[in-house]
Amino acid sequence: MEELTVATIGRAHGLRGEVALDLRTDSPEERFAHGSVLRTDPADPGPLTVVAAQQRNGRWYARFAEVTDRTAAEALRGVRLVVEVERSAEDDAWYRHELVGLRAERVDGTLAGEVVGFEHLPAHDALVLREPDGARTLVPFVRAIVPEVDVAGGRVVLDPPAGLLAADGPAEE
Repeated sequence: MEELTVATIGRAHGLRGEVALDLRTDSPEERFAHGSVLRTDPADPGPLTVVAAQQRNGRWYARFAEVTDRTAAEALRGVRLVVEVERSAEDDAWYRHELVGLRAERVDGTLAGEVVGFEHLPAHDALVLREPDGARTLVPFVRAIVPEVDVAGGRVVLDPPAGLLAADGPAEE
């Protein structure tokens, strides 16, 4: 079993402890069903028991039994809601925690850096790469640029276009 972030708690909404959620799950109706108990990271404010959750104007909001006023809700901002899951069985699907920490190497095997994060961007997801010189680079997480993900082997293979990585310098025109 591994820990998976299903949402990050955002700003307080209203006076009775409701909070906005920044979702990281494809099944919010299931994850935030009435009575669901979610662990937190950091652990101090949790676990939290869902009393109500709903989507309004394209945004998800939730109330928890343990949070009864705006002050308590505001204190939760930035707290991650986590669940335990089994490792992904799909060939082309990975959880963030499976990718972070992987060695990033070019198709020729040379070191390109380490995956230190994962971001959901409007156009596509991106790996956050720390290059050997310390530069932080966003690498589009698409098959053309990341042709291989080998979680068991502890690596991702990159085939970056010229100029994507800081170590390559600017792309020639």
